[in-house]
Amino acid sequence: MTRTRRTVMAVAVVTVLAAGGVAAARQPWRSQDDGEGGLRGNETWSTAAVQRTTLSSGLELTGEVGHGPATEIVGQGQGTFTKLPRPGDRISAGDMLYELDAEPVVLFTGSRPFWRDITTGVKGPDVQELERNLTDLGYADATDLTVDEEFTDRTAEAVKRWQKALGLKQTGKVELGRVIVLQDRVVYVEEVTAKAGGTEVAGSDSTVLKVAKPDLFATVQLADDQIAQLMPGREVTVRFDSGGVSKGKVKEITRSSGAGDGGGGSGGEVGKDQATATISLTGQKQAEAAIDQARPTITVTVPDEKAKDVLVVPVTALLARPEGGYGVQVARSGRQEPALVRVRVGLIVGARAQVTPDSGTLRVGDKVVIPS
Repeated sequence: MTRTRRTVMAVAVVTVLAAGGVAAARQPWRSQDDGEGGLRGNETWSTAAVQRTTLSSGLELTGEVGHGPATEIVGQGQGTFTKLPRPGDRISAGDMLYELDAEPVVLFTGSRPFWRDITTGVKGPDVQELERNLTDLGYADATDLTVDEEFTDRTAEAVKRWQKALGLKQTGKVELGRVIVLQDRVVYVEEVTAKAGGTEVAGSDSTVLKVAKPDLFATVQLADDQIAQLMPGREVTVRFDSGGVSKGKVKEITRSSGAGDGGGGSGGEVGKDQATATISLTGQKQAEAAIDQARPTITVTVPDEKAKDVLVVPVTALLARPEGGYGVQVARSGRQEPALVRVRVGLIVGARAQVTPDSGTLRVGDKVVIPS
């Protein structure tokens, strides 16, 4: 068993604004919870004029190609490192990750690490994972081993066959630290932190190596007003600085603490959460060539969408209605309180949103309220 620690970025808080997939992030929309106008009488506000214009969402961002977030492998065996993988190696389930005292530590797949010795009489989900891996690797089949949570004599026989193939003593027992359990069937070795001749000590919490998914992804950092244009599922074009073009699709948007410039053009502020889009690539060969040439820079082009001759308001003027949908508050001459106009939200580009009134009147030049 090992414990693995994944470098995970907190997922961005994303609020979907319309069925068309438009969204904004970081600042949830205000709610209408104070009557028709949504503002208290003693609240002050600023206003912005409604405009009629054309919105265009075309966007180009600079980023990098690379592997996904790394998983740190912490061994729980005991002994001397006698063989280690090299950065760039690909290791499949059933293969050796590294060697302790001239004996292999093997990759298995599963949802949780092993946490104890597994032997006859033991019951639990770790036994089920062990039996599933032994079956998948060909050391047992459904006719002689039932994959369940009980370690039986049949399980021990399959373990012995596996141990024989690895050149290990055939004890029928899987000792703690013999197996590393990860979710991926194939991993890419990103970094090796242990040293040949060094010692692994159970419970030391020392990282042996870092692995990632073998597929390559493009990543770009985003300013907050760019997130709506790169929602998960959005198709983009990725051009490699090393040459070649690939189709891409936004896989996820995540957040991490920013510490400097980002690929999103606007950069990141020190200490400020930075949004990052991860993009899957169909052109894995082009991506591999970029890595081989040490030229990971890429340019992501977002297809241009246009909304012609439409009413536009600042996104900060949008008000979420309790019954669903959105509205804007309009300051009318001669009225002490602003009037609520219900709107449908269309294309969002930067800090501006296309709106169409569903009820009430909204005209060019009207003053929409932006609470201070």
